Amino acid sequence: MDNKKVFDKFSGEAVFIKTTAKPSIDAAQKAALNRRGNVLFNQGDIEGARRVFLTTGYSDGLVRIGDYYKSKGQCLDALRMYWIAPDKTKSEAIIVELSELIRSLIKEGEKVKNEQ
Repeated sequence: MDNKKVFDKFSGEAVFIKTTAKPSIDAAQKAALNRRGNVLFNQGDIEGARRVFLTTGYSDGLVRIGDYYKSKGQCLDALRMYWIAPDKTKSEAIIVELSELIRSLIKEGEKVKNEQ
């Protein structure tokens, strides 16, 4: 697909177009970026580290970002990082938690409906 043609369709408009094409990064660049991402993470710049790890596809970094989000109660953001990493064990655990939450909400909704 010619990305230039795709983007030309939207010239002059304030839009964001998400593509799945990853930038081509050689091994040395990827290692340097991952080191930079680790520094950012350790300095507390979680969003900067997240952007780096998403760019390089560094699964261990993505899992650490997911762990950070989970510790802050941001389960959906954590799930997204685990899913991209991919870390099935951690993502499945969150999916189970969310499924149980949805089940309990449905039961409460049915209970309220039956009381009316």
